[in-house]
Amino acid sequence: MKLRKSLLLAAVPLLLAAPALCGEWVVEHTTYYIAADQQQFPDFPPPPAPGSPEDRADLKAVFDWQVKHTEAQCEAVRAQRYARFNEFFGDISPFPEPLPEEAAEIFKRVRKETDGMVVYLKERFNRPRPFRRDPALVPCAGRDGGLSYPSGHSTISRVFGRILSDLVPERKAEFMAHADQAALNRVIGGVHHPSDVEAGKKLGDLIYARYKKSKAFRADMKELKRLLAKPAAKAREKAAAR
Repeated sequence: MKLRKSLLLAAVPLLLAAPALCGEWVVEHTTYYIAADQQQFPDFPPPPAPGSPEDRADLKAVFDWQVKHTEAQCEAVRAQRYARFNEFFGDISPFPEPLPEEAAEIFKRVRKETDGMVVYLKERFNRPRPFRRDPALVPCAGRDGGLSYPSGHSTISRVFGRILSDLVPERKAEFMAHADQAALNRVIGGVHHPSDVEAGKKLGDLIYARYKKSKAFRADMKELKRLLAKPAAKAREKAAAR
């Protein structure tokens, strides 16, 4: 038994180094910020049991949004389809416009590693998307592939919101409200249940807490802080030149 446990633990880094499957696509897994053994969440709570009152209420909420959503809301959902930084926060970004290439690379790296952790939980719980459970649902976000629980968009936007909140604390409420709206958009669009997005928020907070202990992540946060300061420095230079 002890030998079997040792072999399983030794295999974790190898398993996590390989691409992860998620429904119809493969997601590359990285360990740039945190090691493979830190990317496991064995105690993460499961979704509502199929057919339970909670599960039925979850699905009903998606149907309710199908009736009441507006075209403008659906456009907002579709605009965030790829879960990129600018899709979530481009309209309130504290960075110069266009987003500096160095910052774009950092957010891309964060998104990639976060997505890998989401996919392993999706595969564990294997919850179908709402429109695959009931053909009467017609998602205005499009028929995304993959699985439903937890929501990757909700997780990634949450992590991005936490990053921005630490960089510019006085705007925390604004950033987190944007992250919450990005999560809700997935229910409005018909591709996630409410419990999927709540789980994504929870997972995002757990992941971010681990990122903050990473030397590589702290270095990237320092770089993001430097990029934030660039506009102010340029303004001072212009003022001095007058």
